[in-house]
Amino acid sequence: MNLQEKYTDLFSRIGFSANEIEALWLDLEKAYSGKSRHYHNLNHLKEMIELFDEYQNRLKNPDEILFSIFYHDYIYKATRKDNELKSAEYALKLETHSSASLLDKKLIFDAICATQSHQQNDIEDINWFIDFDLKILAKDWNDYQIYFNQIRKEYRIYPDFLYNPGRKKALEHFLENEYIFQTEEFRHQFEKEARENIKREILLL
Repeated sequence: MNLQEKYTDLFSRIGFSANEIEALWLDLEKAYSGKSRHYHNLNHLKEMIELFDEYQNRLKNPDEILFSIFYHDYIYKATRKDNELKSAEYALKLETHSSASLLDKKLIFDAICATQSHQQNDIEDINWFIDFDLKILAKDWNDYQIYFNQIRKEYRIYPDFLYNPGRKKALEHFLENEYIFQTEEFRHQFEKEARENIKREILLL
């Protein structure tokens, strides 16, 4: 799957010119290719879009969700606590730039902000989007280890005595919820594996 082609197709449909699309893609590519992006990078987008392609027939507003995938981690700094909000604000500003666009701006904003807490949402499209973002938690153990080591690298500014308790708290929060995943489909397929992975990681912290 070619991310740039997917991006270009979407942005052409919603009213951006070819020159705008090229400039915006280069900007997006640069943002997700930063030296500190060990996990929240273009590969993460690719994996989410592969899930989007598989389940888009379940979505009422697929273009909005695809737009949200591209920009949900546009701003990502380990030292910030408002990455999701700032990414959502940027996406909204960008989307508003195209007068031809008919996308639901509130849905895009709410979807991106929802990736901060990953809680059940009244809008089912957002639940699918959240699950696409969290699917990594249910990978096989070897891939899951790669994932949490990549996250650790993104937070390398923090020593273990600060990072480990914070990571453990975040992981335990997932286990305390009745469900990790928000759609019935993902709960049925991936809930058990995700919980087992999280428990194993906690034991290593």
